[in-house]
Amino acid sequence: MFVTILILAAIALLGSWFAYCIAFYSPKKSRASVDDLLTGEQYNAVSGHIFRISHIMEQYTFEPVWITASDGTELFGRYYHLKDGAPVEILFHGYRSHPFRDCSGGHALSRKIGFNTLVVDQRGQGSSGGHTISFGILEHRDCLCWINYIRARFGSGVPIVLSGLSMGAATVLMASGLDLPENVACIIADSPYSTPSAIIEKVAKDRHYPVALCRPFVHLAAFLFGGFRLNSCTAKEAVGRCKVPVLLIHGEDDRLVPCSMSLEIAACCASRVQVVTFPDAGHGLSYVTDPARYERVVVDFLNSVPTLKGSVSDAFIRNDNDNP
Repeated sequence: MFVTILILAAIALLGSWFAYCIAFYSPKKSRASVDDLLTGEQYNAVSGHIFRISHIMEQYTFEPVWITASDGTELFGRYYHLKDGAPVEILFHGYRSHPFRDCSGGHALSRKIGFNTLVVDQRGQGSSGGHTISFGILEHRDCLCWINYIRARFGSGVPIVLSGLSMGAATVLMASGLDLPENVACIIADSPYSTPSAIIEKVAKDRHYPVALCRPFVHLAAFLFGGFRLNSCTAKEAVGRCKVPVLLIHGEDDRLVPCSMSLEIAACCASRVQVVTFPDAGHGLSYVTDPARYERVVVDFLNSVPTLKGSVSDAFIRNDNDNP
């Protein structure tokens, strides 16, 4: 009996370690680069555009910023100053991705409308510390740390916009359930998933893994090796406590994170929420599929936020002469 228990325990430990390495572990040497090209049918047609705007963003001068998360993890961000007293947009990239790739569209638009931007490397990614990616569960508290950094530096009167793509979108939506300062004006979430377990199981199914068999190992991996409980926080649950306006953007042909997940989140949102979908757009590709419409949607939403009135001007949209 004792031997059987030992064997089962060893299987559980090895299985969960394997699951941790696949889903959550992020070694420093293999983190995403701005030059990593997205592959697949949906990305081939737009990869050149993504590469171009990513490298345009790379050329702008930024101030490197380091802060310490509540658990002691060192976090890195790039602050781009455009105008004193302007709102600050904090941008969060996606899972195993790079901020120049995921945030280049949002950063370009922020410059056009006169916002300052803080583009962060999520924990376990880029130059930030840590080796665990927790699908927003640990990261959403890092979001509050970045908010507090902006407040301490620029004061409580400067409006803050939280923005993210994919896992970054889920991160800012999870943060919406926290007790956010009053100068957090709104949230823009592009291609978010409803819950960490839902997206992990969806990807596992796509890869033809036995989902029912993998499920306990994934949950155990998160707890034993990642130090968090999967689904202890979810975007769908957190927005039930949200107090600021939310814009959800999703590609209707998103084959990674189904567009229906944004609809699920919207149905649970306690605050004003707007859902805008882009026909034929794949995962995170709404901006590159139709930049003009994307910019108009975001600007109209920002103009509808009371605390941002007077901060956004269409004149910035028409001024396309902003070069590095």
